[in-house]
Amino acid sequence: MATTTRIALKTLALSASTLAFAHAAPAMAQVEEIIVTAQKVEENVQDVPIAISAVSGDRLEQAVVFNLENIATIVPSVTFRKGTTNANSAIVMRGVGTITFSIAAEPSVSTVVDGVVLSRSGQAFLDLVDIERLEVLRGPQGTLFGKNASAGLVNIVSEGGSDTLEAEASLDYFEGEEVRMKAAIAGPLTDNLTARVTGFWGTFDGNITNVNQGGRRDVNGYKRYGARGILDYDAGGADLRLIADYFESDDNCCADVTAVSRGAVLDDELGLPGGSAQGEDQRFVNHNLVTRAKDRQWSITGSGDFDIGDTHTLNVILGYRNWFNEEFRDGDFLPRAIVGTGELHDNGVVRTEQISAEVRLASDQTKSFFYQVGAFAWQSENSQVFTRRNITCASSTLPVDPRTGARPCNIADTVNTIFPTATSFSDVTSTNFALFTQATYRFTEQLSLTGGLRYTWDDLEFTHTRAPGVNAFNGLPATGPGVSGNPAGGTLASGGNGTNTSAGATDTGNLSGRAVLQFEPTEDIMLYGSYTRGYKGPAFNVFFNHTAPTNAIPIDEELSDSFEVGLKSQFWDRRVQFNLSAFMVEYEGFQANNFVLLNGAVVSNLTNAGTVKSEGFEADLVIAPVDGLNLRASAAYADAQVKEFNPNPATNAPDARNGTQLPLAPKFVYTIGGDYTADLGGLQLYLNTDYRHTSRQFSDLGEQGPIDAFGIWNASVGFSDPDDKFRVTFHARNLTDNSYVLLNVSAGQRLQIPRDADRYFGISLRTRM
Repeated sequence: MATTTRIALKTLALSASTLAFAHAAPAMAQVEEIIVTAQKVEENVQDVPIAISAVSGDRLEQAVVFNLENIATIVPSVTFRKGTTNANSAIVMRGVGTITFSIAAEPSVSTVVDGVVLSRSGQAFLDLVDIERLEVLRGPQGTLFGKNASAGLVNIVSEGGSDTLEAEASLDYFEGEEVRMKAAIAGPLTDNLTARVTGFWGTFDGNITNVNQGGRRDVNGYKRYGARGILDYDAGGADLRLIADYFESDDNCCADVTAVSRGAVLDDELGLPGGSAQGEDQRFVNHNLVTRAKDRQWSITGSGDFDIGDTHTLNVILGYRNWFNEEFRDGDFLPRAIVGTGELHDNGVVRTEQISAEVRLASDQTKSFFYQVGAFAWQSENSQVFTRRNITCASSTLPVDPRTGARPCNIADTVNTIFPTATSFSDVTSTNFALFTQATYRFTEQLSLTGGLRYTWDDLEFTHTRAPGVNAFNGLPATGPGVSGNPAGGTLASGGNGTNTSAGATDTGNLSGRAVLQFEPTEDIMLYGSYTRGYKGPAFNVFFNHTAPTNAIPIDEELSDSFEVGLKSQFWDRRVQFNLSAFMVEYEGFQANNFVLLNGAVVSNLTNAGTVKSEGFEADLVIAPVDGLNLRASAAYADAQVKEFNPNPATNAPDARNGTQLPLAPKFVYTIGGDYTADLGGLQLYLNTDYRHTSRQFSDLGEQGPIDAFGIWNASVGFSDPDDKFRVTFHARNLTDNSYVLLNVSAGQRLQIPRDADRYFGISLRTRM
């Protein structure tokens, strides 16, 4: 980008922060009303006795939230765990989330897209395109939403068709050669049939530089594209919707950077500009395999609302989703294998097919007694083929490299150099059926009681095959970093079956539910108190190094008891909206990852760890003092910690992690910001700014991998014509250039550095018809 352009962008973007709170002539203003479907029916968010953050599609664009990875910038109670691929990334809410590499485990935070529950968290981490709104429901939501919502839920609702012809196109450019394009057209096809078609494309070079073999290649970027089509049909008494979408991505992400010294020899092997010990300021790697993730996903969703007489509505949602994910991972984080430190490269393919159906009957919500009753059916077929390849040598015929002091492995010498490898084949079938109901009785116009129940049947089965590691050169037995010498079925001596195959099945039934007392002393104030019994289904630890009998034992379901009280209020002629909630949730049989070493490599082990507890409060404030000006602030405090983990089975000693903070659970997060729109006479001015502060947190259980507190300040300034048909917006991200990390593994040897850890600038162009 030209220097003059950069200066102009910086000047305009910085000015947004100084103008965002400018005053205008007094005018009538009100906080925007948002309609949500947090209880499966349309309601004003202020009338729903649940802690909710509801964000419109326009607000997502304003905050430059292109996907769920960035949702934490506007919802303080959410943390995102970035893995090397979407398949092992996760959302954490109120300090609780399931972090696992197993394909036979559910997330704790559910993602629902247009009424369809996603099987795996990774399916959700593609771009948010043409979104009407995004709802974040905090705390257990299993009564109505059921599947994998024990810690919370993200509900995504797509923009639908239009009765009038509409078209929109946008182009975003950010430093680092990040380019995003989107186009959409919507309108009527017949009197009763409307449609919307959206396409998008995006690319980013990356924020990390790979210096392997003297080159300088940017990594941790992406290439993505996709399309969505929606048909809406109003038959008079029946509203039908059909959605089809396709997304594809090829991300050279996410390479872990080395941020501490690994010793003089390995530091010289890496040869990073500025050295290895750069901490969170490290932006270089030296990897001989580019860590990449390829995703391909398509889905079809059909839904309908049918009037049953004058008092009931029947809702039907049918969904099919198909997901392919392939990862390539450099697991040794070095440029080559040397004597004493081997090479570890992974390649894994995950395929998921899911079908689901929900039928729900709802009565008239305006009556003093109203209810809904429904049935849910869901099945997911998951498979994984995973290969690990090592190169190791205890000695080498090559000379010591005088530059680094290391002796490289001679890959042509198949006597001293071995090539341990193994491949696993996993198949998992998960089936879920449920019956549910929720009813509300209004004793008076002010006082009401809501109760709900859900009975769930879960059936889970798996087959996992993996032979002991062999030398890829001659097929003889061999082990290496993360490559086991035991078969998946386990040895006879250890209680296994002595074969290469492990298999298992489990089923369970569960009754969960909620009760809510709601009191509205005035039209603009609502108080509520609730109890929710949450449930997350059983699991198996099905991953590459799965070995029976230990890993073939079912991991029991996770149960939770949640207590919450809340206030939702509006005052000053609805210019001010203030919501407050306090909560306490205890999880029994918490499903958590323990990390252990296998031949020098870290591997995961999912288990029922014990009991954890999260308690705290959340507050949201919006002020619209005059027309065009909105001020906002949010805060979330969550003390999420291990209450009591299962004692050491060998010694019965208490677990040392009792009382420690859960991973990716910052105790205090707050956001503050505002936006301002003004008529300049022939031009519309748009100013926006937001600041988010996140307190200290940890990457893993036992308060391992500390992540320092950080704050990020973003701002933008835009201009449009009076009808907002053409708009240009200048963005400044991370104005103070405050570096931070998302993940810290092995005491700084592996850091995940996000895109927003550096200051950068951009411009957006948009036109509408």
